[in-house]
Amino acid sequence: MKIPFLGHPHEEYGALDPEGIAELLAECELLRSLASREGVQLDDSAGSLEALDQVVPRWRDDEEVLPWLGNDAGLYLGTVIVRTVPGAAWEIRSDGQPVVLLESGREFDVVESGQEWAASGAPELSQLYAEVAES
Repeated sequence: MKIPFLGHPHEEYGALDPEGIAELLAECELLRSLASREGVQLDDSAGSLEALDQVVPRWRDDEEVLPWLGNDAGLYLGTVIVRTVPGAAWEIRSDGQPVVLLESGREFDVVESGQEWAASGAPELSQLYAEVAES
């Protein structure tokens, strides 16, 4: 998911501060709607990632929904990381791709990880979170 106006602010959008960017990326409407229908509350915690990993992946048969859900899953994973891992922050690459920058300097492409999770269920979101939280 590339968000060009975040990478290069244009006059019509105005410049967003880091908190505004974080709020925008945390919306994940499709994922939140799906989770709610399955009885999973997305509260931006590591536990909610575990609950998402347990949801039956009915979306895998829907070619239209799959990429959007993958984007949302990645952005939600990034939101949990940024809100719970000390020193983690959103960064928008020059190509408009949102990534999470860890305190160690490592860049984590959460959208790519969300796409893989949506398509195959592996690696699990909670596993990815645990790996990032430990580094």
